[in-house]
Amino acid sequence: MFLSVFDMFKIGVGPSSSHTMGPMVAAARFLDKLRRSPFSAYGLRASLHGSLAFTGIGHATDRATILGLAGFHPETYDRAKADAALAEITATKRVTPEGLPQLVFDPADDLKFDYDTPLEGHANGMILMATDAQGDVILREIYYSVGGGFVMTEAELAAGKNTDPGAPIPYPFHSGAEMLRMCAESSKSIADLKRANEYARKTSGDLDAGLMRIWEVMNDCITRGLEHDGELPGGLRVKRRAKAIHEHLLAERGLNLSAPHTINDWMSCFAMAVNEENAAGGQVVTAPTNGAAGVLPATLRYWLEFVPGATVTRVPEFLLTAAAIGGLIKHNASISGAECGCQAEVGSAAAMAAAGLTAVMNGTPEQVENAAEIALEHHLGMTCDPVKGLVQVPCIERNGLGAIKAVSAASLALRGDGTHFVPLDSVIETMRQTGEDMHEKYKETSLGGLAVNVPNC
Repeated sequence: MFLSVFDMFKIGVGPSSSHTMGPMVAAARFLDKLRRSPFSAYGLRASLHGSLAFTGIGHATDRATILGLAGFHPETYDRAKADAALAEITATKRVTPEGLPQLVFDPADDLKFDYDTPLEGHANGMILMATDAQGDVILREIYYSVGGGFVMTEAELAAGKNTDPGAPIPYPFHSGAEMLRMCAESSKSIADLKRANEYARKTSGDLDAGLMRIWEVMNDCITRGLEHDGELPGGLRVKRRAKAIHEHLLAERGLNLSAPHTINDWMSCFAMAVNEENAAGGQVVTAPTNGAAGVLPATLRYWLEFVPGATVTRVPEFLLTAAAIGGLIKHNASISGAECGCQAEVGSAAAMAAAGLTAVMNGTPEQVENAAEIALEHHLGMTCDPVKGLVQVPCIERNGLGAIKAVSAASLALRGDGTHFVPLDSVIETMRQTGEDMHEKYKETSLGGLAVNVPNC
């Protein structure tokens, strides 16, 4: 299954790729289906199920669904326009998406949080419906937000993960073992394989320019996060910390007073800046999800600012390598916290970041695979238990620790020759099995763990 680097790294809006971006994308797809329908719709309805219901308020799933049905999309999201549209919809109980007539939609009555009826395909399920003037359903579709902003219909999910109708690619690796074999046979790096596959599918535009645009948005997100303080929305009264930490770190420079481990504070600061922006509903890049969006940018910025010989011209190599690893994890397990816990989000992000860092530090493909394996292995079993359903506690700090683990994993891999006991494929499969065995209350429902053992106000 080919996954483009631009599928893994999508520009979107916080606080969640699965709970905010996904429902908005699903709503856009439903509107497209409605435009093609021979029936004339009068109104819309929506119901949220599973994790989308349990943590939907904290993740702004209701807001995302409403705005999606009004025609908003994550890539072009404008906060001011969205706020104005939401106020108008609440007042008029109507939405007017482009290419369709004005449709009745009262968020208070037509958007339901269904806590009692989980859908079979995935923990993040939603049903969208169009009705006629009598209230009868004339069009209905089930969508699953499967992590990282990826959305599948019930039929698409049932068809299986191996469905790939696109043009053939030169290096169709489905496992880490296949990836390493193709590297050896072709004398290419992992980034080279990924680049060749991208060129086989990309019909226009410049690949490197697109990748640099992704890094620009990531880096801008770090910068914004380092410039803002105050409290994050949602009711927990969590204070932004990245700005103050950054100021303290800058003040300590040149004083010869900092301990060596202070470098960890820099990485955490960069990562927390991203996830504070995400928690505030700002623009972020899925890497591979919003909840784990800070790990990879923090690792990349650490390399650019602190590692001798680092150059921005190698950013595409970093991102291509990371995307190759992320694609393996998504294809063979999951990147969804609602499906496999936070091991699938921050764990996957750390594996991707470790792989990218090893690549730009001139590691061999075997060392890259080893770095990814180390990073993911030491996130196994991590639960997703956000307090009050908000992507704040423990998510923000967890990204900082994920970046630190990514750098440590890369460093360990680079100290070896690439040979190691546990293959990446085995860790990915273990992560999948662990997620399958994990109790639902630890998978983004806020029904267990920290979510019930710390005050929610």
